[in-house]
Amino acid sequence: MKTQVGIIGGGPSGLMLSQLLDLQGIDNVVLEKHSREYVLGRIRAGVLEHGFADLMREAQCGERMDKEGEIHHGFYIAHGGGKDRIDLHGHTGGNSVVVYGQTELTRDLYEAREKMGGKVIHNVDDVKPHNITTDAPSLTYRQGDEVKCIDCDYVIGADGFHGVSRKTIPSDKIREYEKLYPFGWLGVLSRTKPVSPELVYAKHERGFALCSMRSQVLSRYYIQVPLTDTVEDWSDDAFWAELKRRLPADLADALETGPSIEKSIAPLRSFVAEPMRYGNMFLAGDAAHIVPPTGARGLNSAASDIYYLYHAMVDHYKKGDDTGLENYSKTALARIWKAQRFSWWMTTLLHKFPDNIPYDDKLQQTDLEYLLSSEAALTSLAENYVGLPF
Repeated sequence: MKTQVGIIGGGPSGLMLSQLLDLQGIDNVVLEKHSREYVLGRIRAGVLEHGFADLMREAQCGERMDKEGEIHHGFYIAHGGGKDRIDLHGHTGGNSVVVYGQTELTRDLYEAREKMGGKVIHNVDDVKPHNITTDAPSLTYRQGDEVKCIDCDYVIGADGFHGVSRKTIPSDKIREYEKLYPFGWLGVLSRTKPVSPELVYAKHERGFALCSMRSQVLSRYYIQVPLTDTVEDWSDDAFWAELKRRLPADLADALETGPSIEKSIAPLRSFVAEPMRYGNMFLAGDAAHIVPPTGARGLNSAASDIYYLYHAMVDHYKKGDDTGLENYSKTALARIWKAQRFSWWMTTLLHKFPDNIPYDDKLQQTDLEYLLSSEAALTSLAENYVGLPF
Protein backbone atom coordinates (compact mmCIF):
# COMPACT_ATOMS: atom_id res chain seq x y z
CA MET A 1 0.00 0.00 0.00
CA LYS A 2 1.18 3.54 -0.70
CA THR A 3 -0.05 6.79 0.79
CA GLN A 4 1.19 10.31 1.33
CA VAL A 5 0.92 10.49 5.12
CA GLY A 6 1.05 7.47 7.44
CA ILE A 7 -0.45 8.21 10.86
CA ILE A 8 0.26 6.00 13.87
CA GLY A 9 -2.53 6.31 16.42
CA GLY A 10 -6.30 6.46 16.01
CA GLY A 11 -7.12 8.72 18.94
CA PRO A 12 -8.48 12.24 18.50
CA SER A 13 -5.13 13.66 17.29
CA GLY A 14 -4.60 11.08 14.55
CA LEU A 15 -8.23 11.13 13.47
CA MET A 16 -8.37 14.94 13.40
CA LEU A 17 -5.27 15.18 11.22
CA SER A 18 -6.56 12.41 8.94
CA GLN A 19 -9.89 14.20 8.48
CA LEU A 20 -8.33 17.59 7.79
CA LEU A 21 -5.84 16.18 5.29
CA ASP A 22 -8.54 14.19 3.50
CA LEU A 23 -10.63 17.33 3.07
CA GLN A 24 -7.64 18.84 1.25
CA GLY A 25 -7.20 15.79 -0.97
CA ILE A 26 -4.06 14.59 0.84
CA ASP A 27 -4.11 10.79 1.04
CA ASN A 28 -3.43 9.22 4.43
CA VAL A 29 -3.79 6.02 6.42
CA VAL A 30 -4.33 5.71 10.19
CA LEU A 31 -3.03 2.67 12.10
CA GLU A 32 -4.57 1.96 15.52
CA LYS A 33 -3.55 -0.93 17.78
CA HIS A 34 -6.94 -1.14 19.53
CA SER A 35 -10.50 -1.59 18.34
CA ARG A 36 -12.78 1.37 17.71
CA GLU A 37 -14.86 0.32 20.70
CA TYR A 38 -11.79 0.35 22.95
CA VAL A 39 -10.77 3.83 21.82
CA LEU A 40 -14.29 5.13 22.43
CA GLY A 41 -14.31 3.54 25.89
CA ARG A 42 -11.52 5.77 27.19
CA ILE A 43 -12.77 8.52 29.52
CA ARG A 44 -10.65 11.62 29.08
CA ALA A 45 -10.69 15.40 29.04
CA GLY A 46 -13.73 17.45 28.16
CA VAL A 47 -12.75 21.15 28.14
CA LEU A 48 -12.00 22.45 24.64
CA GLU A 49 -10.27 25.73 23.88
CA HIS A 50 -12.10 28.02 21.47
CA GLY A 51 -9.33 27.30 18.94
CA PHE A 52 -9.92 23.54 19.23
CA ALA A 53 -13.65 24.10 18.69
CA ASP A 54 -12.87 26.10 15.55
CA LEU A 55 -10.62 23.28 14.30
CA MET A 56 -13.46 20.78 14.79
CA ARG A 57 -15.70 22.96 12.67
CA GLU A 58 -13.00 23.28 9.99
CA ALA A 59 -12.81 19.48 9.96
CA GLN A 60 -16.59 19.43 9.39
CA CYS A 61 -17.03 17.59 12.70
CA GLY A 62 -18.46 20.34 14.88
CA GLU A 63 -22.20 20.04 14.34
CA ARG A 64 -22.97 17.85 17.37
CA MET A 65 -20.39 19.69 19.50
CA ASP A 66 -22.15 22.99 18.76
CA LYS A 67 -25.54 21.45 19.49
CA GLU A 68 -24.75 19.47 22.63
CA GLY A 69 -21.56 21.05 24.02
CA GLU A 70 -21.77 23.35 27.04
CA ILE A 71 -20.39 26.85 26.45
CA HIS A 72 -18.67 28.03 29.63
CA HIS A 73 -17.80 31.69 30.06
CA GLY A 74 -16.06 31.12 33.38
CA PHE A 75 -15.18 28.75 36.20
CA TYR A 76 -14.86 28.84 39.98
CA ILE A 77 -11.95 28.52 42.38
CA ALA A 78 -13.23 27.31 45.76
CA HIS A 79 -11.11 28.05 48.84
CA GLY A 80 -11.54 28.94 52.48
CA GLY A 81 -15.15 27.83 52.56
CA GLY A 82 -16.23 30.07 49.66
CA LYS A 83 -15.62 30.42 45.94
CA ASP A 84 -14.54 33.06 43.42
CA ARG A 85 -15.62 33.09 39.78
CA ILE A 86 -13.03 33.53 37.04
CA ASP A 87 -14.70 35.49 34.23
CA LEU A 88 -13.12 34.01 31.11
CA HIS A 89 -15.42 35.90 28.77
CA GLY A 90 -14.78 39.28 30.37
CA HIS A 91 -11.03 38.91 30.73
CA THR A 92 -10.40 37.70 27.16
CA GLY A 93 -12.59 40.00 25.12
CA GLY A 94 -15.37 37.48 24.62
CA ASN A 95 -13.67 34.07 24.42
CA SER A 96 -14.93 30.97 26.20
CA VAL A 97 -14.45 27.19 26.34
CA VAL A 98 -16.65 24.29 25.26
CA VAL A 99 -17.28 21.40 27.63
CA TYR A 100 -17.65 18.36 25.38
CA GLY A 101 -16.37 14.92 26.30
CA GLN A 102 -13.39 13.47 24.44
CA THR A 103 -15.36 10.27 23.88
CA GLU A 104 -18.04 12.20 21.99
CA LEU A 105 -15.46 14.21 20.08
CA THR A 106 -13.68 11.02 19.03
CA ARG A 107 -16.99 9.45 17.99
CA ASP A 108 -17.69 12.47 15.77
CA LEU A 109 -14.27 12.15 14.15
CA TYR A 110 -14.76 8.41 13.56
CA GLU A 111 -18.12 9.03 11.92
CA ALA A 112 -16.62 11.72 9.70
CA ARG A 113 -13.79 9.42 8.64
CA GLU A 114 -16.30 6.68 7.88
CA LYS A 115 -18.49 9.05 5.87
CA MET A 116 -15.53 10.10 3.72
CA GLY A 117 -14.26 6.55 3.31
CA GLY A 118 -11.15 7.32 5.34
CA LYS A 119 -8.55 4.60 5.80
CA VAL A 120 -8.47 3.72 9.51
CA ILE A 121 -7.04 0.27 10.21
CA HIS A 122 -7.72 -1.13 13.69
CA ASN A 123 -6.30 -3.99 15.74
CA VAL A 124 -2.80 -3.76 14.31
CA ASP A 125 0.25 -5.14 16.12
CA ASP A 126 3.99 -4.49 15.91
CA VAL A 127 3.77 -1.15 14.12
CA LYS A 128 7.26 -0.03 13.13
CA PRO A 129 8.47 3.04 11.25
CA HIS A 130 11.31 2.41 8.78
CA ASN A 131 13.73 4.62 6.83
CA ILE A 132 12.38 7.77 8.43
CA THR A 133 15.60 9.70 7.79
CA THR A 134 15.27 9.05 4.05
CA ASP A 135 12.89 10.29 1.37
CA ALA A 136 11.14 6.91 1.36
CA PRO A 137 9.82 6.15 4.84
CA SER A 138 7.48 3.24 5.43
CA LEU A 139 5.39 1.59 8.13
CA THR A 140 5.05 -2.11 8.76
CA TYR A 141 2.38 -3.71 10.91
CA ARG A 142 0.95 -7.12 11.60
CA GLN A 143 -2.63 -8.29 11.40
CA GLY A 144 -2.91 -11.87 12.56
CA ASP A 145 -0.05 -13.76 10.93
CA GLU A 146 0.31 -11.34 8.03
CA VAL A 147 2.88 -8.52 7.98
CA LYS A 148 1.89 -5.56 5.79
CA CYS A 149 3.75 -2.48 4.61
CA ILE A 150 2.70 1.10 3.84
CA ASP A 151 5.04 3.32 1.83
CA CYS A 152 4.56 7.01 2.57
CA ASP A 153 6.12 10.44 2.28
CA TYR A 154 5.77 11.28 5.97
CA VAL A 155 5.05 9.47 9.24
CA ILE A 156 3.05 11.09 12.04
CA GLY A 157 3.53 9.64 15.51
CA ALA A 158 0.25 10.31 17.34
CA ASP A 159 0.38 7.10 19.34
CA GLY A 160 0.59 8.42 22.88
CA PHE A 161 3.21 8.42 25.62
CA HIS A 162 3.78 4.65 25.48
CA GLY A 163 3.69 4.39 21.67
CA VAL A 164 6.43 3.25 19.33
CA SER A 165 7.03 6.54 17.51
CA ARG A 166 9.11 8.42 20.07
CA LYS A 167 10.96 5.24 21.03
CA THR A 168 12.08 4.89 17.41
CA ILE A 169 14.21 8.03 17.70
CA PRO A 170 17.81 7.30 18.81
CA SER A 171 18.45 8.41 22.38
CA ASP A 172 21.25 10.76 21.30
CA LYS A 173 18.85 12.56 18.94
CA ILE A 174 16.16 13.42 21.46
CA ARG A 175 16.01 15.09 24.87
CA GLU A 176 13.27 14.38 27.39
CA TYR A 177 12.14 16.67 30.22
CA GLU A 178 9.97 15.18 32.95
CA LYS A 179 8.49 16.14 36.31
CA LEU A 180 6.53 13.63 38.41
CA TYR A 181 4.07 14.89 41.00
CA PRO A 182 3.69 13.18 44.42
CA PHE A 183 -0.05 12.51 44.04
CA GLY A 184 -2.71 11.38 41.62
CA TRP A 185 -6.32 12.15 40.75
CA LEU A 186 -9.07 9.72 41.66
CA GLY A 187 -11.81 10.32 39.09
CA VAL A 188 -15.43 9.21 39.17
CA LEU A 189 -17.95 9.41 36.34
CA SER A 190 -21.58 9.31 37.48
CA ARG A 191 -24.99 9.66 35.91
CA THR A 192 -25.87 12.64 38.09
CA LYS A 193 -26.68 16.30 37.57
CA PRO A 194 -23.55 18.49 37.85
CA VAL A 195 -23.31 20.31 41.15
CA SER A 196 -22.39 23.58 39.40
CA PRO A 197 -23.22 25.07 35.98
CA GLU A 198 -19.49 25.82 35.57
CA LEU A 199 -16.39 23.88 36.66
CA VAL A 200 -15.21 24.23 40.24
CA TYR A 201 -11.51 23.89 41.15
CA ALA A 202 -11.26 23.44 44.92
CA LYS A 203 -8.18 24.16 47.04
CA HIS A 204 -8.51 22.53 50.46
CA GLU A 205 -6.24 21.53 53.33
CA ARG A 206 -7.19 17.88 52.70
CA GLY A 207 -6.23 18.15 49.04
CA PHE A 208 -7.45 19.35 45.66
CA ALA A 209 -10.87 18.54 44.17
CA LEU A 210 -12.53 19.27 40.82
CA CYS A 211 -16.21 19.31 39.90
CA SER A 212 -16.56 18.85 36.14
CA MET A 213 -19.19 17.49 33.76
CA ARG A 214 -19.80 15.76 30.46
CA SER A 215 -23.42 16.92 30.08
CA GLN A 216 -26.34 18.08 32.22
CA VAL A 217 -26.94 14.47 33.28
CA LEU A 218 -23.35 13.17 33.39
CA SER A 219 -20.84 14.44 35.96
CA ARG A 220 -17.10 13.94 36.34
CA TYR A 221 -15.51 14.52 39.76
CA TYR A 222 -11.92 14.24 40.96
CA ILE A 223 -10.08 14.30 44.28
CA GLN A 224 -6.34 14.39 44.94
CA VAL A 225 -5.08 11.13 46.47
CA PRO A 226 -1.67 9.70 47.42
CA LEU A 227 0.12 7.66 44.75
CA THR A 228 -0.07 4.66 47.06
CA ASP A 229 -3.89 4.59 46.89
CA THR A 230 -5.73 2.19 44.59
CA VAL A 231 -9.25 2.26 43.19
CA GLU A 232 -10.10 -0.63 45.51
CA ASP A 233 -9.32 1.62 48.48
CA TRP A 234 -12.21 3.91 47.55
CA SER A 235 -15.81 2.81 47.67
CA ASP A 236 -18.35 5.14 46.07
CA ASP A 237 -19.57 6.22 49.51
CA ALA A 238 -16.03 7.03 50.64
CA PHE A 239 -15.40 9.06 47.50
CA TRP A 240 -18.56 11.16 47.85
CA ALA A 241 -17.88 11.78 51.53
CA GLU A 242 -14.35 12.98 50.85
CA LEU A 243 -15.44 15.16 47.93
CA LYS A 244 -18.02 16.86 50.14
CA ARG A 245 -15.36 17.59 52.78
CA ARG A 246 -13.33 19.53 50.21
CA LEU A 247 -16.19 21.65 48.84
CA PRO A 248 -17.83 24.77 50.25
CA ALA A 249 -20.95 23.96 52.27
CA ASP A 250 -23.42 25.17 49.64
CA LEU A 251 -21.93 22.86 47.01
CA ALA A 252 -21.55 19.94 49.39
CA ASP A 253 -25.22 20.23 50.37
CA ALA A 254 -26.32 20.41 46.72
CA LEU A 255 -24.12 17.53 45.51
CA GLU A 256 -26.13 14.74 43.88
CA THR A 257 -24.46 11.36 44.39
CA GLY A 258 -24.93 8.00 42.70
CA PRO A 259 -23.18 4.83 41.56
CA SER A 260 -19.93 5.35 39.68
CA ILE A 261 -19.99 4.44 35.99
CA GLU A 262 -16.20 4.59 35.80
CA LYS A 263 -13.55 5.04 38.49
CA SER A 264 -9.80 5.37 37.99
CA ILE A 265 -6.65 6.92 39.44
CA ALA A 266 -4.32 8.86 37.17
CA PRO A 267 -0.81 9.88 38.30
CA LEU A 268 0.22 13.42 37.38
CA ARG A 269 3.29 14.18 35.31
CA SER A 270 4.74 16.88 33.09
CA PHE A 271 6.73 15.67 30.09
CA VAL A 272 8.22 17.14 26.91
CA ALA A 273 10.37 15.52 24.23
CA GLU A 274 12.51 17.70 21.97
CA PRO A 275 12.67 17.93 19.01
CA MET A 276 9.28 16.81 17.70
CA ARG A 277 10.70 15.87 14.30
CA TYR A 278 13.21 13.22 13.36
CA GLY A 279 13.83 12.88 9.64
CA ASN A 280 10.43 12.61 8.02
CA MET A 281 8.63 11.56 11.19
CA PHE A 282 6.73 14.13 13.26
CA LEU A 283 5.50 13.60 16.82
CA ALA A 284 2.14 14.96 17.96
CA GLY A 285 0.11 14.97 21.16
CA ASP A 286 0.99 12.67 24.06
CA ALA A 287 3.76 11.06 22.02
CA ALA A 288 5.72 14.29 22.57
CA HIS A 289 4.26 15.98 25.63
CA ILE A 290 2.02 15.45 28.66
CA VAL A 291 0.67 17.92 31.20
CA PRO A 292 -1.17 17.51 34.50
CA PRO A 293 -4.91 17.80 33.83
CA THR A 294 -5.31 20.75 36.18
CA GLY A 295 -5.33 23.39 33.45
CA ALA A 296 -7.16 21.28 30.81
CA ARG A 297 -4.26 21.65 28.35
CA GLY A 298 -3.56 18.03 27.34
CA LEU A 299 -6.00 17.46 24.50
CA ASN A 300 -5.79 21.12 23.56
CA SER A 301 -2.00 21.00 23.22
CA ALA A 302 -2.40 18.02 20.91
CA ALA A 303 -4.86 20.06 18.83
CA SER A 304 -2.29 22.81 18.34
CA ASP A 305 0.20 20.23 17.05
CA ILE A 306 -2.40 19.04 14.56
CA TYR A 307 -3.13 22.62 13.51
CA TYR A 308 0.55 23.22 12.72
CA LEU A 309 1.02 19.86 10.99
CA TYR A 310 -2.12 20.22 8.92
CA HIS A 311 -1.19 23.64 7.60
CA ALA A 312 2.41 22.56 7.02
CA MET A 313 1.26 19.53 4.99
CA VAL A 314 -1.16 21.62 2.94
CA ASP A 315 1.60 24.14 2.18
CA HIS A 316 3.92 21.31 1.16
CA TYR A 317 1.51 19.48 -1.14
CA LYS A 318 -0.43 22.47 -2.49
CA LYS A 319 2.27 25.16 -2.72
CA GLY A 320 5.57 23.29 -2.62
CA ASP A 321 6.42 25.32 0.50
CA ASP A 322 8.25 23.34 3.23
CA THR A 323 8.64 26.22 5.69
CA GLY A 324 5.92 24.86 7.99
CA LEU A 325 7.41 21.38 8.03
CA GLU A 326 10.91 22.68 8.69
CA ASN A 327 9.71 24.92 11.53
CA TYR A 328 7.11 22.51 12.97
CA SER A 329 9.08 21.39 16.02
CA LYS A 330 10.18 24.90 16.99
CA THR A 331 6.70 26.36 16.45
CA ALA A 332 4.86 23.60 18.29
CA LEU A 333 7.28 23.53 21.22
CA ALA A 334 6.99 27.28 21.77
CA ARG A 335 3.27 26.87 22.48
CA ILE A 336 3.70 23.57 24.32
CA TRP A 337 6.11 25.03 26.86
CA LYS A 338 3.61 27.81 27.59
CA ALA A 339 0.97 25.14 28.20
CA GLN A 340 3.46 23.30 30.41
CA ARG A 341 4.06 26.44 32.47
CA PHE A 342 0.35 27.09 32.87
CA SER A 343 -0.45 23.50 33.88
CA TRP A 344 2.46 23.40 36.34
CA TRP A 345 1.35 26.73 37.84
CA MET A 346 -2.29 25.65 38.22
CA THR A 347 -1.18 22.38 39.79
CA THR A 348 1.21 24.13 42.17
CA LEU A 349 -1.39 26.72 43.11
CA LEU A 350 -4.25 24.36 43.99
CA HIS A 351 -2.82 21.06 45.28
CA LYS A 352 -1.57 20.06 48.69
CA PHE A 353 2.07 18.98 48.42
CA PRO A 354 3.01 16.45 51.13
CA ASP A 355 6.57 17.74 51.50
CA ASN A 356 5.67 21.42 51.78
CA ILE A 357 7.10 23.30 54.72
CA PRO A 358 4.97 26.08 56.33
CA TYR A 359 6.83 28.66 54.23
CA ASP A 360 5.70 26.91 51.02
CA ASP A 361 2.09 26.84 52.21
CA LYS A 362 2.14 30.57 52.98
CA LEU A 363 3.55 31.35 49.52
CA GLN A 364 0.88 29.19 47.92
CA GLN A 365 -1.85 31.03 49.78
CA THR A 366 -0.30 34.40 48.92
CA ASP A 367 -0.17 33.42 45.25
CA LEU A 368 -3.89 32.65 45.29
CA GLU A 369 -4.74 35.88 47.13
CA TYR A 370 -2.70 37.89 44.63
CA LEU A 371 -4.37 36.18 41.68
CA LEU A 372 -7.85 37.01 42.94
CA SER A 373 -6.91 40.65 43.67
CA SER A 374 -5.14 41.45 40.39
CA GLU A 375 -6.87 42.17 37.08
CA ALA A 376 -3.59 41.52 35.27
CA ALA A 377 -3.17 38.11 36.92
CA LEU A 378 -6.79 37.17 36.24
CA THR A 379 -6.40 38.18 32.60
CA SER A 380 -3.30 36.01 32.29
CA LEU A 381 -5.16 33.05 33.80
CA ALA A 382 -8.16 33.55 31.51
CA GLU A 383 -6.03 33.95 28.37
CA ASN A 384 -4.20 30.71 29.06
CA TYR A 385 -7.35 28.82 29.99
CA VAL A 386 -9.35 29.68 26.86
CA GLY A 387 -6.26 28.97 24.75
CA LEU A 388 -3.34 31.01 23.47
CA PRO A 389 -3.34 31.74 19.72
CA PHE A 390 -2.06 29.01 17.39
